[in-house]
Amino acid sequence: MTMGASSISTVTTHPALSNVIQTANPTDFITNNFGGKCTHIPRRVHLKRPVFRDKTVQLLARQRRNPGHRTIVFAILNENDEGGGISHACTDDSMPTASEDDENDIDTWDEVVAVLSESGSGFYQNAVDLGNRGDLLDKLKAVQLHVLAMEQWNTSRIKLCHRRYSVSAANLIHHLALKSLDVEQLKEDLSSIGLLNLETINSYVLASLSAATQMLENLKSNNLNISGSMSKEIYTEKSLNKQKREEFTINIMRKKTSLNQASLLGPLQDGRTAHIMVTVGQEVLESETLITALLKTGATIIRINCAHGNPSIWSEIIRRTKRSSEMLEKPCQILMDLAGPKLRTGKLEAGPCVMKISPKKNASGEVIFPAQVWLCPKEAGPPPGNLSPDAVVYVNGQEFLRKLELGDTVKFSDARGQQRMLKVSKRFHVFSGVGFMAECSKTAYVQSGTALYIKGKKGKSTAGLVVDVPAAEQFVRLRVGDLLTISRNSSDDKHESTTATNGAHRITCSSGYLFDSVKPGDPIAFDDGKIWGTIKGTSISEIVVSITHAGQRGTKLGSDKSINIPESNIRFDGLTSKDLMDLNFVAAHADMVGVSFVRDVHDIVVLRQELEKRKLQNLGIVLKIETKGGFEKLPHMLLEAMKSPNPLGVMIARGDLAVECGWERLADIQEEILSISSAAHIPVIWATQVLESLVKSGVPTRAEITDVACGRRASCIMLNKGKHILEAVSTLDTILHGNSTKVKAEVKPLLLSSLS
Repeated sequence: MTMGASSISTVTTHPALSNVIQTANPTDFITNNFGGKCTHIPRRVHLKRPVFRDKTVQLLARQRRNPGHRTIVFAILNENDEGGGISHACTDDSMPTASEDDENDIDTWDEVVAVLSESGSGFYQNAVDLGNRGDLLDKLKAVQLHVLAMEQWNTSRIKLCHRRYSVSAANLIHHLALKSLDVEQLKEDLSSIGLLNLETINSYVLASLSAATQMLENLKSNNLNISGSMSKEIYTEKSLNKQKREEFTINIMRKKTSLNQASLLGPLQDGRTAHIMVTVGQEVLESETLITALLKTGATIIRINCAHGNPSIWSEIIRRTKRSSEMLEKPCQILMDLAGPKLRTGKLEAGPCVMKISPKKNASGEVIFPAQVWLCPKEAGPPPGNLSPDAVVYVNGQEFLRKLELGDTVKFSDARGQQRMLKVSKRFHVFSGVGFMAECSKTAYVQSGTALYIKGKKGKSTAGLVVDVPAAEQFVRLRVGDLLTISRNSSDDKHESTTATNGAHRITCSSGYLFDSVKPGDPIAFDDGKIWGTIKGTSISEIVVSITHAGQRGTKLGSDKSINIPESNIRFDGLTSKDLMDLNFVAAHADMVGVSFVRDVHDIVVLRQELEKRKLQNLGIVLKIETKGGFEKLPHMLLEAMKSPNPLGVMIARGDLAVECGWERLADIQEEILSISSAAHIPVIWATQVLESLVKSGVPTRAEITDVACGRRASCIMLNKGKHILEAVSTLDTILHGNSTKVKAEVKPLLLSSLS
C-alpha cells in the first residue's frame, strides 16, 4: 500500500519553535524499536506489510535544508490492541533497508504534521473531506492518535524504565508528542468553547485529551446521528482502550507527582506546598544556633556544596542539622552537590590578616550610624541569629571580659597606630561564655595581637588580646580593556600572585580542559557572567583574555570563581575523581546527591553505574541543569535516570545556565524545564540568586519578590548563604505559604446609585 503525500493537515509544527526554545527534538523519540532501521529517502513512504488492520497516523516531516515533505508512519494499535512493525521513509519502488544513519537523519526534522489515513477502501477520500471541514473533534482525535502513536513507537524505551517511573515515562513521551505539533489554532478553538487549555495538561496529557474528546463526542451526539460515521470508525473505543487504563487517570498522575516529590524532598509539614532549601558552609561551625534558627524559620532542606570545605566540615554541619531536626521535631533532608567538572579560578595569594571596621556615613562623610562590633571569647562563637554585626572580634582574656560591663569604653591602637574606642551597648549570654555588642564611630583596622583596655577602670588595667583575625580576601579588579592572563596551576606554587606583568593581571586555572578547548575569538565569562572577555591568544600553558564587559569602576575577580566558555566544544568527564571520592561520603551521610554539569545521556549512564556499584537504590538524585547540552538533552537524561529506582529531581541552576545559553533566553528555558519535568512527574528545585539582595543587604528588590512568586510552581526554592539569610528564609516562607498565596483582591463592592 502506498500513502500519498497529499492528506489532511490537521496540526503542524511551528517553524520558530526550535529557535525560541532549543530543547530535545521530539523526533529523537521516533526510532524503530520493533525492527531494523531504514534508510530515509526524502519522498514517500510505503508499508512493507499491512501490520495494522485499520488505523495509522502519518507524520509529514520537513527537512531544514529541503522544503519538500517526507512521510513517516507511526504504529497504532490494531484490533487486538497489539503493536507491530514500523516503517520509515522509503523509495517508491523499494522496501526499507537497514542503515546506521537513521538517528542522525531524524535529527534534521523540525516540522511534523499529524494526519489520518486508512487502509480500507474509500476511507482516504472520506478523510480528506472530513479534514477540509476543519472539524474540531477530529482535529483533537488526530492529536490523540499521534500521542498514542508516539508512545507505541517508544514502547521499548518505556519498558526499560523502573516500574515506579513507567507511567511517568509514558506521559513524558505524550508531552513530547504534543510539543512536536503546532496546535496554536486548536488551542484557540478549544479555549473559545471553554473546554481545554493545552498549556496546563503536562502532567496528564492523555487523560486530558481523552476527557476533552469525550465531552465533544457528547456534545455532538446531542445534535447529530453519528452512528456508522467515519469519525466513529476512526476513533473506536477498542483502539483507544489504552488511554482508559487506570494508570493514566488524572488522579493517578497527580498522586505520582506528589509521591515522587515526597520520596526525594521529604514530606511537607503544616499544610505547606513547597520546600525551602538553604545552602550552608563554614559559617555553621561558627554558630551553634544557626541551623536551629534556619529550621525554625522555615527551612526544610540543607544543601552542602562539595566544591567547598572538606569531610570534617561536612560531618559537623550534618551532625548539627540532624540534632536540630530531632530537637525541633521538624524533618530536614540533606542535599550534597558534587563539585563536578566546573572550571574555576585558582587560589590567590593570601592577603594580610587585618579587619576593617567602618561606620556608616552620609554623602558629606558624617557618621550616621556607628559600626556594630561583636566582642566575645573564641569558643563562644558568633552572636545570636537576631543580631547582624558589621564585624566579629574574638578576644583572648577571660579576666578582661569578666570585668567588662554595659556602658564601658574599650580603648585600642589600630594597625595604623590610630587611637580608637568601642562603646559597649549590649551584653548576651551565649554558648560557653558571654558576648558583647559594641559601637565604633571611627574607621579602624584591627589585626591579631591588638591589645584592648577598659577605659577608666581603677586598679591594674587588664588587657584583652584580639586573636584569629582572618586573612583579607584577595582579588584582581578588572576593567574594560584590561588584559588578563590565565595560566595553569604550578605544582610548586600553591597560590598565584595577582601582580600585573606587562600590563596584564594574572590568575590560574587548574583544569587542562580550558587550555585544550579554546581558540582566539572565543568569548569567556567569569563569576557567573559578571565579567566577560574575548580570548586573544592561547598556548599550552597560558591564555590571554581582553576584558570586554565589567563594572564602571571595575569588577573584582577572586579565588574559586566560575569560568564559562559557552561557544567551545569542551568535553568533560561526567564524574571527576574527586566526585567519586565525595560520592562515598554522600552515600553514608546525605539523603540526596546533586550531580553538577550533566550534559548528555552518557553522564547519567556513568552515574547509574557508580550508584549500582555502591548499591545505592534509595539515594535521591538531583540533575543540575546548568549547561546548554544538559537543557537540550533533558528528556533523554530523564528517561535514562528513570531506569533506576532512585528518587529523582531536577535543579534549574540559573547561574551557569544563563551564561551558557544567553541571558535573554533564560526565562523561556526555565519554563521549558518546568514543563518537561512536570510531564515526567519529577520535582523541580528553583535555584540561583533567589532573594539575593535580601540575603546580602537585608532589602529585597521588587523583581526578586515576583521571581519567588513565579517559583511557587516548583517543588522547592533554594537560597544561597549570606549575612541576612534568616530574614530571607522568613520572607520566602511567607511568600510561599502565607496568606499571600490565597488572598483575594480586597476591593470594596461598587455601590451603584440610580441615575436621576
